[in-house]
Amino acid sequence: MRLVLLLLLLFIVSCSQGIDNDTIVAIIPYEGISDKKVDLLRDAVAKYYGVNVKILKEEKLPKSAFINVKSPRYRADSIIAIQRREKPEHYDYVLGLTESDISTTKKDKNGKVLLPASRYKDFGIMGLAYCPGKSCIVSGYRLKHKNEEVHFGRFKKVAIHELGHNFGLPHCPDKKCVMTDAVESIKTIDNANFDLCAKCKKALT
Repeated sequence: MRLVLLLLLLFIVSCSQGIDNDTIVAIIPYEGISDKKVDLLRDAVAKYYGVNVKILKEEKLPKSAFINVKSPRYRADSIIAIQRREKPEHYDYVLGLTESDISTTKKDKNGKVLLPASRYKDFGIMGLAYCPGKSCIVSGYRLKHKNEEVHFGRFKKVAIHELGHNFGLPHCPDKKCVMTDAVESIKTIDNANFDLCAKCKKALT
């Protein structure tokens, strides 16, 4: 068990990207998301990671990412690829925020679509990021709650989580760490703290 934890820690350290107060994260608000929510996410990211956060002009989700297999959605993998390609050089990372439903294809370690394929070929998700990388996307579509505070809390956790992937952090086995894998359940997000565990924090220093 100790060996497994040691290997995990070494993996985290080797993947993590250095961030500091000179690091700039650009937020792209996609059409339909409120200014209030965008401002909240900007402040949360800036305060938690100690980075500069700039809000860019509102954009429409790229038409090329639209898909309608089971329901109208946008492919998250396409969105983050476009964001990465079009990212201005003076920004280090780009975070897209949307209220539209987003999806991806879930595969096993061999690259095969998980079964049943009808479920996982176009699977609705809350967020997606490169790990490590320069681009991520968060959707509020699956984070809804009648209590606005709970909804905003979910949004903040997923944003911190996806940016954590960009910074090089993998999923964490600590279920209270914000980097824990949601394992397809909103309850996992609700149960996690709005905080990185000690090992994940150390990996970013």
